[in-house]
Amino acid sequence: MDPAAVDLLLSRIRDVPDWPEPGVMFKDITPLLRDPEAFGTATELLADVGRDASGVVDVVVGIEARGFILGAPVAQALGAGFVPVRKEGKLPSATSAMSYELEYGQATVEVHKDAIAPGERVLVVDDVLATGGTVRATVDLVRAAGAEAVGVAVLMELGFLNGRERLPDVDVHALLTV
Repeated sequence: MDPAAVDLLLSRIRDVPDWPEPGVMFKDITPLLRDPEAFGTATELLADVGRDASGVVDVVVGIEARGFILGAPVAQALGAGFVPVRKEGKLPSATSAMSYELEYGQATVEVHKDAIAPGERVLVVDDVLATGGTVRATVDLVRAAGAEAVGVAVLMELGFLNGRERLPDVDVHALLTV
């Protein structure tokens, strides 16, 4: 990736110490979203992951909540549909669900049952790859629908959390690794 693009994106990500709890250094992307050049650069680079997948991307899946913000313009750039994957209980129609383990419990993500068709090629988009649990569950939802997960594209990967290790069977692309 172009070093100038990396510098631009990194310069628009703010560190927020001790949020949401003491000892956590939160990576806040709201300054990046506020900057049209940085947001546009991130969108295009994430869309390039879909363009680089062998074949057309039919659907971009965005993971709640910042994956919605990034995934929707990526879908538009690719000429693909957009599908939200949400936390349990947030979607109004019949859903498919996938649960996953957290270090302090369990969580569940859902997608509408009719949102992804068998055989479709799906790019999963999110802001951060941390421990990999949410992305793993989302890839599993895509596959349970009979679709192909052609890749995962994230703005940044928290490399020290080793989330990529939970995704050995899918191509993972991070614009930034911190």
